[in-house]
Amino acid sequence: MNASWTRLLRSAYRRDPITSFVVTVGVVDAAIGSIGASGSLLAFGLGTAGVAIALRFWQSYRSGAEQPAPAPEYYLPPQSSRPQLPTLNNLSKKNPPYEGY
Repeated sequence: MNASWTRLLRSAYRRDPITSFVVTVGVVDAAIGSIGASGSLLAFGLGTAGVAIALRFWQSYRSGAEQPAPAPEYYLPPQSSRPQLPTLNNLSKKNPPYEGY
């Protein structure tokens, strides 16, 4: 069970670190409030964590419905604007290749 919680927390922090941080702060406040018998800190912590989670789900719901897939951006044109280079012929008989000494 411990390994699954660790994996879950790591993936949450990688996907959205700000929301995960706010949720962590809220949970810590709620834990301190419950241990220290401070009802206001407990309520504040639970409220903070709840609002952060609710905003995250609301943003993910909204972003999936509104954004179409981005069009691909091409850096090169589909066809070259230059003419094709001529093919190279064999060396002419006048100038034989250099054969070193």
